[in-house]
Amino acid sequence: MIDKQNSSLSVERQCRLVNVHRSGLYYKPCAESQENLSILRLLDEQYFKTPFYGLRKLTVLLKQRGFTVNRKRIKRLMALMGWQTLYRYKRTSEPDKQHRRYPYLLKGLVITRPNQVWAMDITYVPM
Repeated sequence: MIDKQNSSLSVERQCRLVNVHRSGLYYKPCAESQENLSILRLLDEQYFKTPFYGLRKLTVLLKQRGFTVNRKRIKRLMALMGWQTLYRYKRTSEPDKQHRRYPYLLKGLVITRPNQVWAMDITYVPM
């Protein structure tokens, strides 16, 4: 993409044309350490056995296997490999099919005068 040997265009001009920073041209990202690669391999094997394990359980598991890890490191490695823990979600907004649904009796009613419709909130009545 960028030719450093080009004599007609400078590297700075080529980077500006391609919309790349010059510092990004010379940057080489660091590879993962050998220990992190072995942890990733173990995490991959563990995911197929227990996909419901979360961050804390995995940290304890890896500490039991002799690795020096903390939750931040495991969280970063889990994000790197795309680990998504399987767990049941709360279903608080879905109504039960057996419960009776009460109709809204004021639907379509045009309110034209005071005291035509009354409402009361009984969510908190001290006994």
